[in-house]
Amino acid sequence: MTDLERKLEILRRLEKHYADAGPELDFVNDFQLLVAVILSAQTTDIQVNQVTKKLFLEAPDPETLSQLERSKIEDLIKGVGLYRNKAKNLKAMAQMLLQDFEGQVPQTREELEKLPGVGRKTANVVLSVAFDLPALAVDTHVFRVANRTGLAAAKNPGQTESQLCSFIPEKKWAAAHHWFIHHGRYRCKARNPMCEGCCLEDVCPKIGL
Repeated sequence: MTDLERKLEILRRLEKHYADAGPELDFVNDFQLLVAVILSAQTTDIQVNQVTKKLFLEAPDPETLSQLERSKIEDLIKGVGLYRNKAKNLKAMAQMLLQDFEGQVPQTREELEKLPGVGRKTANVVLSVAFDLPALAVDTHVFRVANRTGLAAAKNPGQTESQLCSFIPEKKWAAAHHWFIHHGRYRCKARNPMCEGCCLEDVCPKIGL
């Protein structure tokens, strides 16, 4: 089996195993998705969902979020990591949406990355999930799984994204993001990965374990 054949076999198995994988964040529109993804940095989706349940009752849209005092936002999102900085970014983000984008979440990476608190990963998630555009977001799970399995040999998320996109068909970028996340979250964990019985057990080089 060549290296490319092995990579394609890994992808085939992940696609089969996680065919129904999708976002685990709770949201009802693209704005709420954007907020949830900003909050998800260094925080579990479970924690984010607990926080946004309260936050979205108070501020379900850019108008109401922009009008909240920063201290109020901090109180509402205190359960997530870096909550003070995230509160600052959320308020500024909502204000920029109203001032520069007529209250609508923009649909290009360039415009999304102008928003406070939005980097490439967050922009890619919004593009793929909210707007069904081809993008492959690399978070800690994607980075870990891609490099452990040898699908990538990268030093940072940007290199990982580039290497994955070089052989994964564009139409599967968004779905592959969810395959990697679910595999990393529930099987290929940062500590004590569950290699025995893994669907990739016989084709994974287990790099870095």
